[in-house]
Amino acid sequence: MSTANDREILNSIFNPLLPNGSLLFDENVPVEIPESEELMTEDVVTAKRLELEGITFAEREEYARAIELFSASIKISPHRASGYNNRAQTLRLMGRIEEAREDLNNAINLSQGRGRAACQAYCQRGLINLKENRTEDAKRDFEFAVKLGSQFAKAQLVQLNPYAALCNKMLRGVFDKLQKGLPTTDSGEDVIAMKQ
Repeated sequence: MSTANDREILNSIFNPLLPNGSLLFDENVPVEIPESEELMTEDVVTAKRLELEGITFAEREEYARAIELFSASIKISPHRASGYNNRAQTLRLMGRIEEAREDLNNAINLSQGRGRAACQAYCQRGLINLKENRTEDAKRDFEFAVKLGSQFAKAQLVQLNPYAALCNKMLRGVFDKLQKGLPTTDSGEDVIAMKQ
């Protein structure tokens, strides 16, 4: 539901230690159900069309209309996880967190924890849990998303690991010095400076 520019912005927010253009938030994970396996009934076709319209409105920040379209899509085809996932993302952007969490749980259950919709739902729910300081729940969701192929979730897990975060910060400092042609030392002074 996001453009390449949206993903770059998310990366700069969630991964400030990475150089610009180092894209970790990548939605190119396995699709929910391959097109050939999903029974393309008239209802499914209509639900997909409504969902795409909803995405367009959400991208324009016309959230109320997007919610209406996602809800209509879900009503027509309630067994499709992606409708719940997209509505959850819009609800989350509107600050309606508990409703978003309910839709994410539905998306995960309907997808049986597999595919693109599940991966995105785990990432979204992980972000909600992280924002609410439910770190262990966030880690669990990100771990599931990593198993489904999410590099974004992998980066979140690294940031949640204090030792890995410190290591990344130290490496970033060394690489910055190398790029500027400054000397690096083995005396431990760099490590002390990085902690400050």
